[in-house]
Amino acid sequence: MKALFLVGGFGTRLRPITNDLPKPMVPIMGKPLLERNIENLKRHGIRDIVLSMCYQPEKIENYFGDGKKFGVNIKYVTEEVPLGTAGAIKNAQEFLDDTFMVFNADILSDIDYTEMIKFHKDRKALATIAATEVDNPSDYGVIEYDEQGFITGFKEKPKPHESNSRLINAGAYIFEPELLEHIPQGRAVSIERETYPLLLQTGYKMAVYSRCSYWLDLGTPQKYLKVHRDILDGLIQIGECDFTLNKRYISETAKVDPTARIMEPVYIGDGVEIGANAVVGPGTAVYRCAVVGSGATVAGSVVWDNVRIENGAAVENSVLMSNCVVARNSRKYNAVLTKDFDQPMAV
Repeated sequence: MKALFLVGGFGTRLRPITNDLPKPMVPIMGKPLLERNIENLKRHGIRDIVLSMCYQPEKIENYFGDGKKFGVNIKYVTEEVPLGTAGAIKNAQEFLDDTFMVFNADILSDIDYTEMIKFHKDRKALATIAATEVDNPSDYGVIEYDEQGFITGFKEKPKPHESNSRLINAGAYIFEPELLEHIPQGRAVSIERETYPLLLQTGYKMAVYSRCSYWLDLGTPQKYLKVHRDILDGLIQIGECDFTLNKRYISETAKVDPTARIMEPVYIGDGVEIGANAVVGPGTAVYRCAVVGSGATVAGSVVWDNVRIENGAAVENSVLMSNCVVARNSRKYNAVLTKDFDQPMAV
């Protein structure tokens, strides 16, 4: 089975993290989000990947190449202009000649894709949409369904009395290639607003797969921090990062001064240096070759590669992007820092 990732979005709400970086390349515990999701697919036996790109495609293609070093086969299609969800799928039609999966590029979840594929085949559906349950669906478009798990309708931002469903689209789909015949070519097409309603009206079977206990989109800097905290709290396992068993990970190549305090849960990556009397954690991930100076403190934050936090500095609830420097004795709270500037994190 092939998997198509829609990686063309601009990541506007995630700025400034995505000012110079496509959203799928934003690191999660030291590796790009897209790599983490590809690793997950490999565990379910899916190794043929298609990437539909638009924003800064060269950064994605230069990193992944043909996919061989990641144990997969990768093909690329590029949108000259944004085509919407369905338009991007149509644009990749030449690669999609059998049952295929589609993923939004900004999602992390614990969906069991092997089980979802079996569910799809058992239902003999044209399309199966993964869904997650939310407490208040009035901020979303909900999926209405019957007792057999077939979709009966979609309702946008319903009031409490307008729908019994609390299921929303989780950004993972299984489609039969026949679906492509119902998407017009050469223009932007919304799969939610155009394609799905058309399929229902035409009488096609569409199923909803709702066995998902963890789901989050990385739409904002706050959600980016939340994903890391959830991983550290053991709510979702990402690759080798299983914090249900041990609340701290310290690389064997890290250098931690014996007087430093490491507060769980915490992740300290390869080549990290932590100075005397520094405090790192809780709820903190420090990536490769970052330096935390003597007497510095870092809490509730994500520190990217090659960051330098100088002596006596304090960082809390912040994202420190690669190669930035936090000056000696300075304070950075609720901020996103790049090499060139820092920006308060919107609440």
